[in-house]
Amino acid sequence: MVDKGLYAGLMRLHILHHAAEQVVCGVWVMEELRQHGYEISPGTLYPMLHGLERKGYLQSTKERAGKTMRRLYSITSEGESALSEAKVKV
Repeated sequence: MVDKGLYAGLMRLHILHHAAEQVVCGVWVMEELRQHGYEISPGTLYPMLHGLERKGYLQSTKERAGKTMRRLYSITSEGESALSEAKVKV
């Protein structure tokens, strides 16, 4: 049996880890997670990103790419602290 709650926490840490290295967008995050064996749909990923933003761990900006607007996410100082604490505990 798969514990989706456990994997969701690992995915959140993975997102914070990459956002600490560079600005990320949802499509990139989805592909990155797939490379690590996580199958995630946009309907799961984007609420996760928005939740991390509501908690103050990520901040986003909008960027136009041709006719498309995309949201870019970067880690906040609060997110960096949470990630550091999580790394110690994990």
